[in-house]
Amino acid sequence: MTSNNESLIHPQAIIEEGACIGNNVSIGPWTYIAKDVVIGDNCVINSHVVIKGPTKIGEGNHFFQFASIGEDCQDLKYAGERTELIIGNNNTFRESCTVHRGTIQDNSLTQIGSNNLFMAYTHVAHDCVVGNHCILANNASIAGHVHVGDYAILGGMTGVHQFCHIGAHSFVAANALVLKDIPPYLMVSGQPASPFGLNSEGLKRRGFDKNVILTIKRAYKEIYRKGLNVNEALVNVAALADDMPELTFFAEFIKNSSRGIAR
Repeated sequence: MTSNNESLIHPQAIIEEGACIGNNVSIGPWTYIAKDVVIGDNCVINSHVVIKGPTKIGEGNHFFQFASIGEDCQDLKYAGERTELIIGNNNTFRESCTVHRGTIQDNSLTQIGSNNLFMAYTHVAHDCVVGNHCILANNASIAGHVHVGDYAILGGMTGVHQFCHIGAHSFVAANALVLKDIPPYLMVSGQPASPFGLNSEGLKRRGFDKNVILTIKRAYKEIYRKGLNVNEALVNVAALADDMPELTFFAEFIKNSSRGIAR
């Protein structure tokens, strides 16, 4: 173990040789940190946490008790290959969160950004990519290869099918079952999840201009209210965009969806 803060590490914590612990890192009793784990400065790791590697963790993260971070994935194709987990800064992982490393069938990497909240019993599977400022409420689970955009919120007990993409600033209601891609800015609910409007309040809170929100609403109507197929609707959305990057982002997400969007 490499560390400059032994006084903050409980003597009953188990840290393997080869782990690298940053400055001002607090580690509680009965926590296990394996080799090939790098933990940045100012992290707090409560008791009974397991962190395995290869895993790189940024600064200011907080792991609550019984979290399992960087474990081998549950994909039956996984055969012990060297894969990785990378976590950014200032994330909170509440009780019993599970985050698995990637597989060689993808990029051998699971990646989590910064300033996210993972509530109790949430699960991030292999090869997922989670952006910044996301919230996964209690028991929300994302399957392998799922991508979650910035500021997305997944309600409690949400289940997301493998390979789905959740767009930035979207809101997925509790108990939803996501089987297709969710475009940015939408609110969805149900089993399977389907749109029930625009996340206007969330956009306002994040400083979106009112004219931008109004134009996004018009684009939403083109996709979901006029009975057009997706390609027809995207032609009309492109006309609305008029060099508005927020709307171009919306249209490009839909255009590039490989699973099809929830409608």
